[in-house]
Amino acid sequence: MEKNIIKYIKEGLETIYKAEIYDLNISVEKTREGIDGDYTVVVFPLVKYSKKKPEDTARDLGVFIKQRFDDIASYNVIKGFLNFKMTQEYWINRLKKLTLNNDRQKNGGEQKIMIEFSSPNTNKPLHLGHIRNNLLGDSVSRILKAAGNDVIKVNLINDRGIHICKSMLAWTKWGENSTPDSTNQKGDKLVGEYYVLFDKKYKEQIAELVNTGMTEDEAKEKAPLMLETREILQKWEAGDKDIRSTWAMMNSWVYDGFEQTYNKLGISFDKIYYESSTYLLGKELVSTGLEKGIFTKDPDNSVWIDLTEEGLDRKILLRSDGTTVYMTQDLGTAFERFDEFNPDKMIYVVGNEQDYHFNVLKKIVGRFDADYSSKIEHLSYGMVELPEGKMKSREGTVVDADDLIEEMILTATKISEESGKMDDLSESERERIIKMIALGALKYYIIKVDPKKQMTFNPKESIDFTGNTGPFIQYTHARICSILRKAEQMNIKFIGKISTETQLLNCEIKILSALTEFDEIINESANRLDPGIIANYIFSLAKEFNQFYHDHSILKEKNAEILQFRLQLSHQVARTIKNGMELLGIEVPEKM
Repeated sequence: MEKNIIKYIKEGLETIYKAEIYDLNISVEKTREGIDGDYTVVVFPLVKYSKKKPEDTARDLGVFIKQRFDDIASYNVIKGFLNFKMTQEYWINRLKKLTLNNDRQKNGGEQKIMIEFSSPNTNKPLHLGHIRNNLLGDSVSRILKAAGNDVIKVNLINDRGIHICKSMLAWTKWGENSTPDSTNQKGDKLVGEYYVLFDKKYKEQIAELVNTGMTEDEAKEKAPLMLETREILQKWEAGDKDIRSTWAMMNSWVYDGFEQTYNKLGISFDKIYYESSTYLLGKELVSTGLEKGIFTKDPDNSVWIDLTEEGLDRKILLRSDGTTVYMTQDLGTAFERFDEFNPDKMIYVVGNEQDYHFNVLKKIVGRFDADYSSKIEHLSYGMVELPEGKMKSREGTVVDADDLIEEMILTATKISEESGKMDDLSESERERIIKMIALGALKYYIIKVDPKKQMTFNPKESIDFTGNTGPFIQYTHARICSILRKAEQMNIKFIGKISTETQLLNCEIKILSALTEFDEIINESANRLDPGIIANYIFSLAKEFNQFYHDHSILKEKNAEILQFRLQLSHQVARTIKNGMELLGIEVPEKM
């Protein structure tokens, strides 16, 4: 509709004022609440063509368009704003079109987009911070695909490096050959406990060395545990069989644990990369970079790149002992992906504490291949905290992802039992829906926030059945499904013709108008890489429907034409809620 209005505005300017239009910038918006109209044109930028006052320009264009556009019922002018009200027939035809179009028309994008998310370390289980990463990555992938792109979801598991060696050393020293089976623990949790234990013992050694007269920085470098850890890393890169054997065993425990958590969240990947493989390509690229003069070698044999002239600083690529850093393997991974898939865009979903890292990565990749560099994009998101404050992995103060999911399920179970709403369901169906509600609450609460913003996750607020929450939207969907089931039981057929003479209420038109925006909302969300746009759109739609349901009868409506319209409108709202929530990775129940 907006395109048609813009088309007629252009024709009006050319016909009425004999204007030559080269670069027309017209703003067509939904009419503000309280003003009679459906679409509003901002006229102020058009007076340069009319040479008239905004009000007079608006009236001229209103008359011209009303005469040529049958879908416009009336227009009005308020200062420099031209408001159009559409006909009842127009809105009913829009509903018919939505009802017939069961599958969304994919448009936009049509690019090959690779998106990396999750990227966990194998020294700890997934936690609340990982949950935000995974939910953002998964929902953005779904939205980009819905916008018509070829999307490749990848995960880079950080399975090597100094942090991994810390948990390995702690397990070797104090683990007493414990395994997930012997301790009845998930493998990622078992390994994570030894990472925390290492930090505890390491701090004790630092304190002892400081008491002997060392500075804290010296103590950190010379603590026996740190020296042993570096030795393990050197042996790992040299291919030491015993070290590699322990590493492979402990990593296998963690991989199993990760997979269980991914399954709970409904997360999957098209391909998984491992730093233990890609770091070698990174080292090769460092050698090539040295030959080409991209990198320089210091007297201690460490390798660096100087980016000070580009507003950054010197960045290390290889330590003096020849071991690699994160940048080395990220460099290797990037080139491996470009060679393998040749994506039009490569999006990294990584927290904003790594903004600098990805600025540097783009600069380094650009020194090798400017085209590759231009395709790299960092979806930077804010940290997620709890009401009690920031979490720290090495101190063991993080919220484990599995524990959080279990807590959400327990809370949903308690609320369900107190409300008694699902007492008539079978136990298996009740458990399935409770899990759906719990995960919906968790996912929606995190996804609805602009990714760039830091957020606080409050479990109790997230599972509330009122307000901007997942359960509220899920309940709205279940309510509509209940209405449609009752209509079937009453032998009311609602998938059929609707008379264009049906008189619509303003609230019904408002819901219809929102339904017609769904494709536009998806494309906006895809362009901005912000699933929160869809989340808040669905909430607004659900809220509008609930208000309509509260104020007006559906099944008790005596007028057959109005009943037919309202049932079809309800059906379309439910379908849009379901499709929208699916783009967020959230299921909606038909009963609650």
